[in-house]
Amino acid sequence: MIAWLDVNSPFPDVSKALSEPAGLLAAGADLSPQRLLQAYRQGIFPWFSEGQPILWWSTDPRMVLYTDRFVISDSLKKTLRKIERSRHTDGRWEVRFDSAFREVMRACAGPRRTEVGTWISKDIVDGYCGLHRAGYAHSAEVWRDGQLVGGAYGVSIGRMFYGESMFARVSDASKVALAYLVHFLRQHGVQMIDCQQETPHLASLGAAPISRSEFLQHLHQAVEAAQINFWHPLDLFPPT
Repeated sequence: MIAWLDVNSPFPDVSKALSEPAGLLAAGADLSPQRLLQAYRQGIFPWFSEGQPILWWSTDPRMVLYTDRFVISDSLKKTLRKIERSRHTDGRWEVRFDSAFREVMRACAGPRRTEVGTWISKDIVDGYCGLHRAGYAHSAEVWRDGQLVGGAYGVSIGRMFYGESMFARVSDASKVALAYLVHFLRQHGVQMIDCQQETPHLASLGAAPISRSEFLQHLHQAVEAAQINFWHPLDLFPPT
């Protein structure tokens, strides 16, 4: 049996998470910024479909991406160099942080060829926009000719980042957003990005599973570090 929470209930210890379905810990409560911050600080995240109660998870193993192990393929590197040149010359391509957070979330909620439905419901969008207004959720965005064509978003606490979702409307745009995000986080002392669940796509980018205990050991130190207050994309390559 999982714990059913009201708005004042604390989360149970993550060791209580079920093995089947893997990582399910609790249900109920709300998606207020305070509740979401409590969850992320303890290695817990919400994931549920439209029409379900709010479900809270703590998976074991945990998929993570160490920022110094992010894999940039040769083809992606060429794309990144092209975009970097454009950012500093004609401006057709832009990379921004936090200029269209809600739009990024809505785009991530859009239909995908490999999935039916979405877990990014209106309640999820509203909840994370509350975190964004409080300074704890951020988006990385790729723009072409003034149009949003790719992006990623997640939660930042201390020197810990929790990746939530990505989208692309042109080839590799989500990977471009992630590359700039990873570079920024690494330069600001963030060693690990939580990816939550294992997928082949994440593995191709350098993510790998670790035990929940190892994840929590890093998490509990990282969330106590100073918050990153100024979010702005940094150049990926030295000027030539």
